[in-house]
Amino acid sequence: DKAKSGDSVTVTGVVTCRWRPVVAGERPDIAVVIRANSISVLSDQASQIAITEELREEFHAFWAARAGTPMRGRDEIVASMCPQVYGLFYIKLAVLLVLISGVARSDESGLRVRGEAHMLLVGDPGTAKSQFLKYAAKLVPRSVLTTGIGSTSAGLTVTAVKDGPEWQLEAGALVLADRGLCCIDEFGNIREAEKSTILEAMEQQSISVAKAGIVCKLNARCSVLAAMNPKGKYDVHSSLAVNTALSTPLLSRFDLVLVLLDTHDEQWDAHVSSFLLGSRDGEEAGLGSDGEQDVWEFDRLQAYLAFVKTAFQPETTPASEQVLTRYYQLQRQRDTLNAARTTIRLLESLIRLAQAHARLMFRNKVLLADAVIAVVLMESTMLSASILGAIDTLHTTFPEDSDLFYAELESLVLRRLDMAHLGGGSQ
Repeated sequence: DKAKSGDSVTVTGVVTCRWRPVVAGERPDIAVVIRANSISVLSDQASQIAITEELREEFHAFWAARAGTPMRGRDEIVASMCPQVYGLFYIKLAVLLVLISGVARSDESGLRVRGEAHMLLVGDPGTAKSQFLKYAAKLVPRSVLTTGIGSTSAGLTVTAVKDGPEWQLEAGALVLADRGLCCIDEFGNIREAEKSTILEAMEQQSISVAKAGIVCKLNARCSVLAAMNPKGKYDVHSSLAVNTALSTPLLSRFDLVLVLLDTHDEQWDAHVSSFLLGSRDGEEAGLGSDGEQDVWEFDRLQAYLAFVKTAFQPETTPASEQVLTRYYQLQRQRDTLNAARTTIRLLESLIRLAQAHARLMFRNKVLLADAVIAVVLMESTMLSASILGAIDTLHTTFPEDSDLFYAELESLVLRRLDMAHLGGGSQ
């Protein structure tokens, strides 16, 4: 009763050999068993990554040195995400925020609002979707990477297996990724029956099982990062539900749905090809002339993500709440095409993204800057009712001056939301 299917456990005991019953005419069989005398459940993700005092001081020193230019510091971390892919600034930022996620809330009655964010990448072939999934799965210590075509509902949730006279449960991908990340590639190829099993896991963060006389509830507190191709050519004049052929309940559960359209931009193709061929200079690496040295090592980035998830529990400020509420109200009033996205879950998603950005920025308060970035990322999914105009997420490069770029972005967002009086107080 102490551990459920899918939990990480440490078992202490004595290893012994056990002979199976000897049957005439068959080879004798011996099994290695462990006679356990104690078991401890390791559900916390941070316990799998050792964060030393030296690393903590290094992170504090990093942000202390960039107190005047915080967005520049943030972009150095974002550039370390999947460095083998050129540009795609918004995608890298969005994936990082999904990996960090927000703060889960639960009240006295036991009602729990999830903190884990989910993201769906919809894009043409060759837009580095699978690269991001693989890199994200490597970054998170407890992660499962699966493909849509070969996944059944039992493989994603839980399956009942007969072991001798008794039945036992074996955890599927979503349960194994508890407190971690579940990456699903080719999400559009999952059969309709299988998609419905993901609904409970994505919102309630648990999976109810009633199989072979076993009735129980397993935890699936994981972020879902999915990638898929649109059905045929992506039509910008149609809704997301039509282009992806996904149901409204499923689409509304994704905090971010980023669309990557390959528009055959000649200048962009030249940049990408020179990047791939290794003939680029430092300017094109993403962060100015010293872009190469600014990229963090993989282990350092992994430790940073684990540290900020446990060290910070950001709380919202009045200015950030006003921006998020105002944006949510605007979308509810004007959006007709994206009805699948503009539910109350949109506001929860905005809060989660703002909290994740505050954690990424190494602080315990959700400031105006975090709310503005959450709105900008959400804008890239709102193709039809965008207040900033269409944002081409595929052809976004890292800005030359991150803080100046952010200041312009903030004034534009606040102007469109009729909240220009809030500007200037973000830092």
